[in-house]
Amino acid sequence: MANTQTTVPLFVANQVLTANQQNLSAGTGVPVFATTVTRDAAFGGSNKALAEGQLCYIEASNVVQYYDGAAWQPVGATPGLTLISATTIGTAVSSVTVSNAFSATYDAYKIILTGGVSSAGNTLTMVLGASTTTYSGGYIYYNTNGSTSSPGTPSAVSTGTSLWQNVGTGSTSVNAMSMEIQNPFTATYTYMQTANFDPVNVLFKQSFGVHSSNTSYTGFTLATSTGTITGGTIAVYGYAKA
Repeated sequence: MANTQTTVPLFVANQVLTANQQNLSAGTGVPVFATTVTRDAAFGGSNKALAEGQLCYIEASNVVQYYDGAAWQPVGATPGLTLISATTIGTAVSSVTVSNAFSATYDAYKIILTGGVSSAGNTLTMVLGASTTTYSGGYIYYNTNGSTSSPGTPSAVSTGTSLWQNVGTGSTSVNAMSMEIQNPFTATYTYMQTANFDPVNVLFKQSFGVHSSNTSYTGFTLATSTGTITGGTIAVYGYAKA
């Protein structure tokens, strides 16, 4: 759009500047970037070193940020949850990878899957980055059948497996997942908790897990235990640091 500065130019000595270049500089002093990834790419290079107080605007989250000398921070009141990304699931896929979800900006995240359907009743699994080792976890459930309900028993806890199991559920009617995850970007153990409803087996499930690896991750992959998934959105939110 007009007067939108989407780059961080670097002019050299004796360079002749065009009227358009100077008009753009005069029209806006705050560069606009689609995501934090394009922001970091624009400020790359030794001659574009970040200065304390530098400003930018991020279109993906609709926030103005300033550089505090060590990291980018939001200007003004910090919202409790900030939308980082929203990934639309394709047609008849068995897995979906979400990249650039985690960064140093947040320590804790909320991941929500809404909409879409599965080709069959299934559970959803997750891996962090490309890691396929040292996942441990389990779940407890509550079964309801008609007019009677009875408490479920804990599932067998899995240790040292290749993925987190039962992080969400899918059916021919609906898919669902709501996850809290801590420290995925920090080079330390990552923890998660989820809550979801399994309409096929009529189970309310609460899952928990740990990834016992001191590794930093920026993304994750959700997959189905069987069949495929079509449609729906995976939204990733970051919790503001205190």
